[in-house]
Amino acid sequence: MEVAKLAAVFLIIIVILWIKRPLYQAVLAGIAASIILFGISAFQSVRLFADVVTSWKSMSILFVFYFITFLQRILEKRSQIKLAQKDLNRIFNNRRINASIAPFFIGLLPSAAAMILCGDIVKESSEGYLDTKEQAFVANWYRHIPESTLPTYPGVILMSTLAGVALSEFIVGMIIPVITLAILGYIYLRKLPKDTGNEEKSTNKLKDVFMLFGHLWSLLTVIFLIIAFKLSTLLSVFIVIIASILIYKLKWTELRPLFKGAIEPKMLGNMFLVLVLKEFITYTGTIYMLPDFFSMLPIPMYMIFSLLFFFGCLITGSSGIIALGTTLAFTAIPDGGMPLMVLLMCICHGASLLSPTHVCLVIISDYFNITLGELIGKTLPIVLAFCILMMGYYNILLLLS
Repeated sequence: MEVAKLAAVFLIIIVILWIKRPLYQAVLAGIAASIILFGISAFQSVRLFADVVTSWKSMSILFVFYFITFLQRILEKRSQIKLAQKDLNRIFNNRRINASIAPFFIGLLPSAAAMILCGDIVKESSEGYLDTKEQAFVANWYRHIPESTLPTYPGVILMSTLAGVALSEFIVGMIIPVITLAILGYIYLRKLPKDTGNEEKSTNKLKDVFMLFGHLWSLLTVIFLIIAFKLSTLLSVFIVIIASILIYKLKWTELRPLFKGAIEPKMLGNMFLVLVLKEFITYTGTIYMLPDFFSMLPIPMYMIFSLLFFFGCLITGSSGIIALGTTLAFTAIPDGGMPLMVLLMCICHGASLLSPTHVCLVIISDYFNITLGELIGKTLPIVLAFCILMMGYYNILLLLS
C-alpha cells in the first residue's frame, strides 16, 4: 500500500510534466501529494522544510551551482571558450576534430546558450558533408559528453551527494563511458574530410597547445583539485574564482554585475524544491520497503533502476529523476557504490539526449531548422547502443570491485 502511494506521487509529477507544466509546479504537486497521501501533519511539513533550509549538505549544493555560474560569467567576460576553439583550429586543422573536440570543450560550461556556439562550429566544419539532421546530432552529442561526468554540472553533484560516492572515484569510473560516447558519435564524423582548408594554420603547435590550456586552465583546475586533492566542489570552484579574478585582473566595475548575473532563480528554485521533495519522501520511510518489493520482479535490480532512470529522465529531465530516484536506488542496492552511480548516470545521460524537457535539444533543433522528432530519431539508436554497453560495463566494474 505504501509503495502504491509513492507510485502515485511519481505519477502525479510525471503527468504534470507531460502536460508541459514547469518543473516547479510538478515538484510542488508531488510535495502536496506526499503530505496528503501519507498523512504528514502541518507541523511536521514545516519541520521537514526547515530541515532542508538548515542542512549544510542540502544548501551547499545550491551554493555550488551559484559559484559555477559565477565562474562561467567570468569566462564569458574574457571570451576564454571562444579563444580555446580558435586554438584547436590552428593546432589540428581537422574538420573532425573541430566538429567534436570544440563542442566538447564548450560543454565544460553548463550553459544551454553554448549550443548556439556549438552549432556555429559544427556547421562551419561540416557544411556540404553532413545534412542538417546529422549536424544537429554531432553538435548535441559532443557538447553533452562532459555533462555525463564533470562536477561542473548539477546532476553529477546531486547524484554524488545523494549516493555518497566520492566525485574523484566517480570520474575515474567514467573514463570508459566517455571514450565510448566519443567513439559512438564517430558514426557521422567519419563522413567529414580531415582538412579544413583554413589558411590560419599553426606555425608553432607547442605554443598553441599552451595557449589552449591557458584558455581552459580554470575549468581544468577545478577538476584537478577535486581529483588530486579530493577537495569539495564548492571549495574547488571558490579557489578558482579567486584565482581567475586575480589573473584576469577583473575590476570591481566588471565584477559587480556578475554577482547578480550569476543568480539563476529558476534553476536554484527548482533544485531547492526537489531537495525538499526528497526530504518528504525519505520521511515517509517508503524507500526502505522498496528492496523487498523490487526483489519480487523477474529481472536484476540494476536493470529495474536503469529503466526507472531512463523513462524518468525522458519525462522529468535529469535533475528531477536524479533527485527522485538516487536515494531509492542506493537503498535497494546498498552496496552499489561507484559502479551503480556510473551506470545510473550513463543511463540518465543517454535519456537526457532524447528528452523533450531538455532545453538544449530545442535550441539546437531550432538552430538547424529541424524538428525535435528528427533530432531524436537520429539520436535514439546510438543512445540505446550506449545504454546496453554500459550495462555490460557495470557488470565488469562489479567483478573488478
